[in-house]
Amino acid sequence: MKEIAKAFWSVPPGELLQQLGTTSQGLADEVVKERLKEFGAIRLKPQKRSKALSLFLSQFKSPIIIILLLAAGLSFFLHDPTDALIILAIVFISGLLGFWQERGAANAVGKLLSIVQTKATVLRNGNPVEVSFEEIVPGDIVILSAGGAIPGDCAILESKDLFLNEAALTGETYPVEKRVGELQPETSLAGRTNTLFMGTHVVSGTAKAVVGRVGADTEFGKVSERLRLRSPMTEFERGVRRFGYFLMEVTLIMVIAIFAVNVFLERPVLDSFLFSLALAVGLTPQLLPAIITINLSHGANQMAQEKVIVKRLPSIENFGSMNVLCSDKTGTLTEGVVRLHGALDIDGHESEKVLLYAYLNAVP
Repeated sequence: MKEIAKAFWSVPPGELLQQLGTTSQGLADEVVKERLKEFGAIRLKPQKRSKALSLFLSQFKSPIIIILLLAAGLSFFLHDPTDALIILAIVFISGLLGFWQERGAANAVGKLLSIVQTKATVLRNGNPVEVSFEEIVPGDIVILSAGGAIPGDCAILESKDLFLNEAALTGETYPVEKRVGELQPETSLAGRTNTLFMGTHVVSGTAKAVVGRVGADTEFGKVSERLRLRSPMTEFERGVRRFGYFLMEVTLIMVIAIFAVNVFLERPVLDSFLFSLALAVGLTPQLLPAIITINLSHGANQMAQEKVIVKRLPSIENFGSMNVLCSDKTGTLTEGVVRLHGALDIDGHESEKVLLYAYLNAVP
């Protein structure tokens, strides 16, 4: 079953049905169950949510947090447990706030995704049934109409006035006509007029198609796998990290310098060392992590009131520092519709004459 022709768009429909072990009447339920087990591993699945413990521990990776933990350890060493406990409490509360906010955002996104269940109409035992995308397997015969989403990479068996929106793959919002036919194996993705790609949807027309690939084997799946990268560090996080390293350097230099001066002045070595450590504890900004987290959480709550979910608290600072937000024309973030905003003359003023001349120039 896995030895399907790589370039299935170049295989005649009848031969392709044989390779996929199916017929124009669709698959039997028993075959579907077997193929679900076989192809379940290559399905596109959302990234696993971070476990609660790992998400909580990730709140303590900042250099400033590390400095505070070292300061707490030094306080215990200097027999000052009160200061140590206060520092640890502040660090814990700061981490707990960040963990609570990010975990709540992740759960909210998960609930939204669970509400949206995309389904497709397929032929099973010769009868049309509606199933979720997760139950689609190679060899399924799908029936498509306007507004329907494509559940996998498919070869068209029948079509009538079929136009698809392939903006998710090609970046162009203009509908692309699709029809039955055979193409050369080396045909480019944009030229495969007899192929329907997962992640696209039907704009108009109807069609019957056979599924050749599903999940990560599809063109959309390959793009999705390449995009599974670690979230980049925000500029705010980089700034806090740089400040933390700078603080560590300044504290270390001052501690060494003060210890050296005390030794030079023939003060007791042990007393000089303890004094330097106490100074290091005093120089650490104990409340800084809590202040940062509280302010970012407040911003996240305000955005939640405007129905915006913040998954990572540091991204709020990036969002707030934007002066210009640019997006493309593909219809992914925008509507993909061009509108005339105004007609201006060379001085930048509204001009009816410019609009008239532009109209006369554009009319066939």
